[in-house]
Amino acid sequence: MQLVDRLQDVYGAAADPERAAPMRAYMRDRFAFLGIPSTPRRELTREVLRDAPALTESSLCDAALACWALPEREYHYFACDLLRREARRLTPEALPTLRTLITTKPWWDTVDTLAAHTVGPLVAAHPFLVSTMDQWAAPGTDLWLVRTAILHQLRYRRNTDFNRLADYCDSWSAEPDFFIRKAIGWSLREYAKTDPAAVRAFVATHPGLSPLSVREALKNL
Repeated sequence: MQLVDRLQDVYGAAADPERAAPMRAYMRDRFAFLGIPSTPRRELTREVLRDAPALTESSLCDAALACWALPEREYHYFACDLLRREARRLTPEALPTLRTLITTKPWWDTVDTLAAHTVGPLVAAHPFLVSTMDQWAAPGTDLWLVRTAILHQLRYRRNTDFNRLADYCDSWSAEPDFFIRKAIGWSLREYAKTDPAAVRAFVATHPGLSPLSVREALKNL
């Protein structure tokens, strides 16, 4: 794909192996890195997208998957940024691709961006997709899909379906996984900016929440 070829040319020319090593170490050696920090990477992204032809939804998904097939994490970040930029254009047809990205080479850095800035707006635009979020939050599901379901309303503010969020948090409150416990606390902390009383009440009536989730939920209250 021409866009991904241009991306590799531009990012590749900016690679810095000395920076790549500590970036990889920070991510627990899970991914290779080119060594491009976030600020210059965003500038390079603008260069890649400058004068680029508009992509169809299918082409956007193909480009994201092509980026994901590359080993260096910066390419995955580019895909997340591209999908975030085009989130309003996406339809439910994109959800299988998003699911693939969330469950392939998963870690908090890409999953959280996809959850809050792509899956969230998509569900808000197509409310029937809440049933898919319910499926992702169901017992036995991949934990990164669970985290996505918990976090997808992160930017909804007053439009948050708190009953649904509370159900997700309650269902997974006993889960020992750090990233689920953190997601529960983070989602509640964000909603506390809108309705602090509801979050205080939820925490008070759910003694099974982990200390991490409680600490995060009440952090700013």
